[in-house]
Amino acid sequence: MNSGRIVLSAVAATVAYNLFGFLVFGLFPGMADYYRAYPGVFRPKETIMSYFPIGMAGIFIAILVLAVIYAKGYEGGNGAAEGARFGLLIAVFVIAAFVIHDYSILNLGRDIALAQAAIAIPAWTVTGMAIGLVHRPTMTSTPRKA
Repeated sequence: MNSGRIVLSAVAATVAYNLFGFLVFGLFPGMADYYRAYPGVFRPKETIMSYFPIGMAGIFIAILVLAVIYAKGYEGGNGAAEGARFGLLIAVFVIAAFVIHDYSILNLGRDIALAQAAIAIPAWTVTGMAIGLVHRPTMTSTPRKA
């Protein structure tokens, strides 16, 4: 494993993840309405920016861990395709572990759960693709057979 490549792929994937989120919420401003409907659960827009650095650090750490997992499980092949498959698996994990779980224990409506699930699929697929495009195996690594 090449630590430099892992960090670089994590940085690229973090940029891709945040750019995707910016585009989704920029192109579809109505998405914010889902969150505003639950003021007891989500922070008001005015205070979110004061927590922004914590959120960005958390996302970067999570994506760094994903880059390590990707590097450990890399099976060879096209980086974009491998990354997309990896990202899709991460999306399924996020939906099951967080979206569905949160829907079951928090007082959230089905509408926001479905919106979060719908956003998770392309968001994490794009993130995985960014990891796959930047990550390159070392010359001594050999593709693993499934």
